[in-house]
Amino acid sequence: MDFSIKSFTLFVAVVLTGLSAGLFYAWSVSVIPGTRKIPDPVYLETMQSINRAILNPAFFLIFFGSPLALGISTFQQVGGGWAFGLLLGATLTYLAGTFGVTALGNVPLNDALDILDLAELSQQEATDFRQHYEQKWNRLHQLRMACSVLAFALSLLALFKV
Repeated sequence: MDFSIKSFTLFVAVVLTGLSAGLFYAWSVSVIPGTRKIPDPVYLETMQSINRAILNPAFFLIFFGSPLALGISTFQQVGGGWAFGLLLGATLTYLAGTFGVTALGNVPLNDALDILDLAELSQQEATDFRQHYEQKWNRLHQLRMACSVLAFALSLLALFKV
């Protein structure tokens, strides 16, 4: 592979998508199992804290940068045969399955959790909210994780087809 803007953009797309897939995978195998073992009020407080902390430039770079770099790289590969098809698949998978699921599924759940005054909740209210939130959030997370890993794999394969 020669060094050009086109190859650099593809490299950036693969790295950012890999970082995104790694973040979501690591969350699936560490944070989710760990939070299953804590009491309901502690779980809700922990998730509120994590949801607030993740809104930072490093996360935004990989979360928004991945579809941007994938899209640019896909456009640059028009007429490039397999590389174009693989990147188009990666872009669409990331946009719908990672970005879309997060924006339309996980974020609204996070917003509902964020406005809760946890100190005002009874134990039963905390348990009820957690059951609703955790089951739905984790199911959506598994979907976005699988899509981010697939998008990464497709973009990585595109490197070998350029």
